[in-house]
Amino acid sequence: MVYNFPIRKIIHVDMDAFYASVEQLDNPGLRGKPIAVGGGGKRGVVSAASYEARKFGVKSAMAGNLASKLCPELIFVRPKFERYTEISKTIRRIFYDYTDLVEPLSLDEAYLDVTENKKGNPSASLIATEIRARIFNEIGLTASAGISVNKFIAKVASDYHKPNGQKTVNPEEVLKFLEQLDIRKFYGVGKVTAEKMYQLGIYTGQDLKQKSLEYLEVNFGKSGRYYYHVVRGIHESEVKPDRIRKSLAAERTFSENLSSEIFMLEKLNHIADEVFHRLSKSKIAGKTVTLKIKYSDFSLQTRSKTLPYFISDKTIILETAKDLLYQDKLNNSVRLLGISISNLNTDMETKKNQSMVSAQLKFEF
Repeated sequence: MVYNFPIRKIIHVDMDAFYASVEQLDNPGLRGKPIAVGGGGKRGVVSAASYEARKFGVKSAMAGNLASKLCPELIFVRPKFERYTEISKTIRRIFYDYTDLVEPLSLDEAYLDVTENKKGNPSASLIATEIRARIFNEIGLTASAGISVNKFIAKVASDYHKPNGQKTVNPEEVLKFLEQLDIRKFYGVGKVTAEKMYQLGIYTGQDLKQKSLEYLEVNFGKSGRYYYHVVRGIHESEVKPDRIRKSLAAERTFSENLSSEIFMLEKLNHIADEVFHRLSKSKIAGKTVTLKIKYSDFSLQTRSKTLPYFISDKTIILETAKDLLYQDKLNNSVRLLGISISNLNTDMETKKNQSMVSAQLKFEF
């Protein structure tokens, strides 16, 4: 096969049932048992499920009461995000022993570009095996990995032998691998898109490959070009170690639906406080405040306001969120409220200007 684009050695590492596995690691009494991280009952939602629970059909984003019906022995555990973050940082330190080109996607997964690596090891597959072994030996958790010529294929491959496995798709195997792949396995093809593809007679990569670029753009808009290229093994996105945060948010789901705006203001105060602490910890600020409202009928509404200056102060965040709450009449009783800050001062030009100011302040005269 002849490629007319850069061939890289990319590893996608994905921790196995990360939140649930951390809970089982910290509490040996939970090992081998079906557990769900999140809340049970009619208002609770499953954030993560152990593999023992997944056998019963329990999965993330599922209502807690439904999860309990599917698995009567299910054990619910409250999430400990500080602990998950702590372990995630330890895992990333292992990654950095091999390459500085690490792009975290979340606490439990990341891309690594090991085309040139600190170990001088020409085999990306052996590096992935070594990384997974170190995560298990040093932390006690298992990870799966996908290895290939670009991020898209590595991401798809990491799910191939889960849990605690890995798959390598060599350059000469790429096209055959993608042609035989169920369209639901393509990263970027969600449930709704998969159903639409089925209706159009697209079930596998081979079926997708038969469609022209024009056909895919007509039926899937801008995503059509993406599908056209990835099924041909073309995905030129580099591993970006300095991924810029686009927004920061906090939200709360209430045990009872709220009808009174007075009670909502009390909740917004706590949410604004959490957003403030996250902004402070990350040392960032933003201009756009968005209020997220989920009603009792599960319909979702967002209201936003962009200020003329960067903010990180809790008082301003809360007052802006209040203004947005009173902006329009509520459609129904409310089950969830959230506040997010976007339009952050984390773009490269802002960082450049900040470093220039810093340099001027340190200038000795």
